[in-house]
Amino acid sequence: MYSVILTIHSYLAFVALALLAAATINGIIGSTSEKSFEANHLKINKFALIATHTMFLLGLILLFVSPNAQAAFADMKTTMSNSASRSAYIEHPTINLIAVVLVTIGNARVKRAVGNGRKFKQSAIFFGLALVLILSRIPWSTWLG
Repeated sequence: MYSVILTIHSYLAFVALALLAAATINGIIGSTSEKSFEANHLKINKFALIATHTMFLLGLILLFVSPNAQAAFADMKTTMSNSASRSAYIEHPTINLIAVVLVTIGNARVKRAVGNGRKFKQSAIFFGLALVLILSRIPWSTWLG
């Protein structure tokens, strides 16, 4: 079960990153032009929200079912002194939680914003920050290796 969830979590990361990038690019292009904020822009934001929330939920499940995570949480002194363990079991979930919160806030602010430029700007800021945070915590050595 662990390996299945890990595989889904990893592949969903590609989807979430692509959707976050699309929402960010839409936001940047829209805020620097006179484009109209349309339903398809809102759909991209919503799908990015769904993908990031699902990916985070699967990541939380992995933290609870992973034998390595259980061992890491049992001995926090060793975990915090080992940079690889600290990155995997502390920094990765914490930074990604912040990214999910930014996506959630960004999606809500975009829906409430008045004016096309403001909607695009909110989208660029919040989805862009979330994208950068998620990219900063991806375990590249295990993800692509």
